[in-house]
Amino acid sequence: MGEKVVAGAFDLSDRRAYRDKLNQCLEGLGRLLAERRFERPRNLMGLEIELNLAGTDGMPRMMNAEVLQRIASKDFQTELGMFNLEVNIVPHRLSGRVFDQLAEELRTGLAYAHRKAGEVDAGIMMIGILPTLGREDVVSANLSQVDRYTLLNDQMAAARGEDFALDIEGVERLVLTSPSIAPESACTSVQLHLQVTPARFADVWNAGQAIAPVQVALGANAPFLFGKELWRESRPPLFQQATDVRPPELCNQGVRPRTWFGERWISSAYELFEENLRYFPPLLPICDDEEPLRVLDEGRVPLLAELVLHNGTVYRWNRPVYGLSGGVPHLRVENRVLPAGPTVTDVIANAAFYYGLVRALAEEPRPVWTRLPFAAAAENFDTACRHGIDAELLWPRPGRSGGVTRVPAVKLVRDELLPLAAAGLDAWNIEPADRDLYLGVIEERCKRRMNGASWQVDTYHRALEAGLGRDAALAATTRRYGELMQAGEPVHTWQVGFPAP
Repeated sequence: MGEKVVAGAFDLSDRRAYRDKLNQCLEGLGRLLAERRFERPRNLMGLEIELNLAGTDGMPRMMNAEVLQRIASKDFQTELGMFNLEVNIVPHRLSGRVFDQLAEELRTGLAYAHRKAGEVDAGIMMIGILPTLGREDVVSANLSQVDRYTLLNDQMAAARGEDFALDIEGVERLVLTSPSIAPESACTSVQLHLQVTPARFADVWNAGQAIAPVQVALGANAPFLFGKELWRESRPPLFQQATDVRPPELCNQGVRPRTWFGERWISSAYELFEENLRYFPPLLPICDDEEPLRVLDEGRVPLLAELVLHNGTVYRWNRPVYGLSGGVPHLRVENRVLPAGPTVTDVIANAAFYYGLVRALAEEPRPVWTRLPFAAAAENFDTACRHGIDAELLWPRPGRSGGVTRVPAVKLVRDELLPLAAAGLDAWNIEPADRDLYLGVIEERCKRRMNGASWQVDTYHRALEAGLGRDAALAATTRRYGELMQAGEPVHTWQVGFPAP
């Protein structure tokens, strides 16, 4: 969430006051939109990556406070679990050699963080879910010692009123309960931000929803959880279940989960914020002193602090973001579907593909979301999480005949989406060398049908065939992954298995 909150108890009046403030904030947002007070486009993008801490043995290290103290950079901060960090890259303008610049900044920052972590026998691991993570690692005692996490955990556990239940059936089945939201800390992701005008927001969000399954299929990197082989990208089902404050009865009534894909295409950003208020009770009813409507009446711009805080507790895979920069409001789409890793090159390739494709699709005369039922997009997301790069997705038929057909994700990307992504990057004025380099990584991934998840699974099974037990095989796979991640060559070039002794 990133909000600096102070843990404390809430009473009934706090929640009523917060709900009133939320409605004032929503009205304020509506006025800002109607008065066209938002910043003109500056083609700004941002990037955040959540990281794991692991030792040379491949096992998690619960020491983010010690590592952060050594890193001593505002670019790095805590995440939910003591074995998590997050790195934030300052906003960049989408143009020229921005992707090479981002890659260089990330390599430099992560290499420095890795060296500093090594001082306490830890290291940086960029992976969707750390394969060696055990159930005993994700407990309340291992939540980061930060008030906002303590408070969020307490409020979500109280809202649910019973243990959180995980039940994920993939190659194997995982069933367990947890008294806290700590299992969610297993998920480490990449968040891509894109600043947009209010007029363009809906098109960009809809495009992001349509291609989220493709992003997951190409970038899947989380096939293991607590020693079980599950989905190729196990983060989404884990995240949904680990943050689900609904007991079974509310699920049966159709109450929406706080982590969800959504249920319809939209026509404005306002609709998403309004849905937040309509469907989701406040978890952190902390009121700011600001009176947003009075601030507007005085000709100034409100922070809308309650709206922003509440939005941070609704976990959409494409999230709307309201912010201020220099006293001027802006809107962003935050794309949250991708896992971390495997390498900096892979992360930047995923980003280039997203930013190019979302621009091209948002500008199409017959947008894909007018030809693809939302239910099909939601089904695609589930399919991509389950099967990764081998997924077959529903997509509109070429031409004007209408209808949808099922197509392998790799064929869809190579035949239709990569050319669109290239055109989108051209529209952003990205240097052709950057465009070709990073989209070439995506193309090679498709040709070889190799991403982080498929490499992990294939290497793990090689270890089993060599006679290692399950835990030893997962640890060996994690150590080898770490070596190759540090070497930096993109995952499609990685040799499955282990080097000869």
